[in-house]
Amino acid sequence: MKGFRKFITRGNLIDLAVAVVIGTAFTALVTALVADLITPLIAAAGGKPNFGSLSFTVNHSKFAYGAFINAVLTFLIIAAVVYFLIVAPVTRVTEYANRHKSAATRTCPECLSEIPAGARRCMYCTAALPPASEVPSATV
Repeated sequence: MKGFRKFITRGNLIDLAVAVVIGTAFTALVTALVADLITPLIAAAGGKPNFGSLSFTVNHSKFAYGAFINAVLTFLIIAAVVYFLIVAPVTRVTEYANRHKSAATRTCPECLSEIPAGARRCMYCTAALPPASEVPSATV
């Protein structure tokens, strides 16, 4: 029982549970946005009052493709929000951090390990190194 309690209260498991709950709430919000605001705007431009009512019938089987159009729009909006609010900013921050990291390090010409830019000797292979200012490409 002690092992199960430890597993259940691990931080990453709780973080994952919170992320799933927030993601579910966010999906409901975007679905409502698409169904109640965006779809009617697009449909009004196309002359149909609502995509949800679009369908066709083949051999007495009804195919409601309007609901599929709503689902595609919901997916695209969620993907755009995730990209512009999460992926793009994190990528910029990572590139910024790596730029400063690269300026503070260089590659050892002997073992190709990453070492501090001001090092006079490689900490991995102990090769003597020229000063960083003499190296044509001091950054990785």
